Amino acid sequence: MKITDIECHVVVSPGFRADGTSSSQDDIVVVIHTDEGISGIGETDTGPWVAKAAIEAPGTHTMDACMKDLLIGEDPFDTSALWEKMYTYTCMTGRRGAVICAMGALDMALWDIKGKAVGRPCYKLLGGAHVTHLTPYASLQPYGSTVKEYESSLVGWAIKAKDYGYKAAKLECTLSGPYNHAGLQGTDEQATQIVRACREAVGPDFTLMVDVQYLWFDADTCLRTVREWEDLDLFFLETPLRADNLEGLEILAQEAPMRIAMGEWQNTRFEFTELMDLGIQVVQPDVGRVGGLTEAMRVCHMAQDRGRLVVPHCWKTGIGISASAHMAAA
Repeated sequence: MKITDIECHVVVSPGFRADGTSSSQDDIVVVIHTDEGISGIGETDTGPWVAKAAIEAPGTHTMDACMKDLLIGEDPFDTSALWEKMYTYTCMTGRRGAVICAMGALDMALWDIKGKAVGRPCYKLLGGAHVTHLTPYASLQPYGSTVKEYESSLVGWAIKAKDYGYKAAKLECTLSGPYNHAGLQGTDEQATQIVRACREAVGPDFTLMVDVQYLWFDADTCLRTVREWEDLDLFFLETPLRADNLEGLEILAQEAPMRIAMGEWQNTRFEFTELMDLGIQVVQPDVGRVGGLTEAMRVCHMAQDRGRLVVPHCWKTGIGISASAHMAAA
């Protein structure tokens, strides 16, 4: 079997909000075709036009090669070898960022081809299921132009998630910082009030996580607030500091009263090595962003060796959700 063509489709929601902070408003869907009529589909969570360019843009030398050209004529079953080929021969432009995200979509599509070709689910090809079931959680993104509306929305979503039968939910509680929704401005004290109201609404037997989306600049400011959350029995606190504040994240891993979760933006196992060596308890590889199923499984095996918990990140369509589920099963 040989790869014959690669298509990149940019998809944009017709009602997208430029002042919003949800990357679910756009997508890049990659389709890899083969000479046996089997096609694979992948996606990644980054700027779709940038990812398309990373796949299709020509290069003039061997260390800045066109990824599409690197794959045409290759055997899609050679996923590990093709990952190394793309990583090596795009190193001058890539190594991290959008190029690795684009590789993630391509690698996801290659695994889709492999599963279709042999008539087996990908988790079987990844080594087989290590669990009998997966526990999903509801990711709750509230709305509101005021803090009060935001709180009411989030509490309402938490109650609805429990009514739907979910056993766990993640609260997107972001009243300021780079992810503040539609310019909303609130205080840390108000965030504490909102998280506490959600816990009271769902009761003690429901798993809650909180994502503050890179809210704080330093560990001390974060700790002043999250120490007030100790009695709320949170499963983890996601992305409390900017992704490159490694010193601060190490402090939080040691001193915060709940687990710290990071990794949704990290590319390759090399960046996850940094997080795990800092003591981060929960790693969150996003299959598209980390570099595909090939690299995501490497991260999972590293986490297993270090005793870290893996909770996959995914914020796109059923394509990425499906890939994440296969990774979680394996």
